[in-house]
Amino acid sequence: MEQHKCIIIGSGPAGYTAAIYAARANLKPILYTGLLPGGQLTQTTEVENYPGYPKGIMGPEMMEDFRQQAERMGTDIRFGYVTDVDFSNPAKHHILTIDGSVQIAAEAVIIATGASAKWLGLPSEQRLNGSGVSACAVCDGFFYRGKEVIIVGGGDTACEEALYLAHLCPKVHMLVRSDKLRASQVMQARVKAAANIHIYWHTETVEVLGDNGVTGARVRNRLSGEEYDIPVYGFFVAIGHQPNTEVFKKYLAADHEGYLLTQADSTKTDIEGVFVCGDAQDKIYRQAVTAAGTGCMAALDAERYLSLKAFNANQ
Repeated sequence: MEQHKCIIIGSGPAGYTAAIYAARANLKPILYTGLLPGGQLTQTTEVENYPGYPKGIMGPEMMEDFRQQAERMGTDIRFGYVTDVDFSNPAKHHILTIDGSVQIAAEAVIIATGASAKWLGLPSEQRLNGSGVSACAVCDGFFYRGKEVIIVGGGDTACEEALYLAHLCPKVHMLVRSDKLRASQVMQARVKAAANIHIYWHTETVEVLGDNGVTGARVRNRLSGEEYDIPVYGFFVAIGHQPNTEVFKKYLAADHEGYLLTQADSTKTDIEGVFVCGDAQDKIYRQAVTAAGTGCMAALDAERYLSLKAFNANQ
């Protein structure tokens, strides 16, 4: 079995940033990319809000820059998917199973597996993903300033994003499947008070319209069965995210949504030598720049852990 100081699971901004810092600390990190090398940003178009790119950059191109930098620092980047873990013997090492067969051991593990947006499951939604369809208003709302948009959802996230879009767009059409919002009372009050947010109750999406970009959505009233079109330029889905953490739950504490829990002011979990960063533990901000920041934190935490472990072993 291969044995290493540090293994990083995931290749989004958090994973690659952790790799850069871990490599510079001479931890000789191994990074497993997962099923989607580069993470969610490889499924986006232009990124305008990441510092250092004054003219903006395409998501896949930015993640290629991340990869090249991590590799230049000395990270061993491997294509593979972690299918099982054994964190039962932290004093010795942690064991990861790759692609259901190969096992590899590490003294420190950094989890940067991210989260996946929940979608409606419509073929038109997936076809236009990145061409008017988005799961992040904060990321992409800027592109639709001055234009009408739709947001789907009725929880806190949907309300927050509707309010964000309302500052940019003349009208926000909010589609809610039931007769009430699921958000907190404060958020509900703010949305209902916004003059340019129009709520459609008992409404679901039939199809996102458009060929090369969104031109509208066909919706259905779930009570009457009536279908009609709403002309818009942006279609935002805000029905939640699913953290990619299932494989770790038998060892690590998670909240009711599956986000892994860390100790206060750190990326440490309750198991020594296991650290979590990025969207696998952050359900509030979910931005590339914040993910990168926690990736840095995880690498620093891992380096300090390994240094202290080596010091104690020599005493």
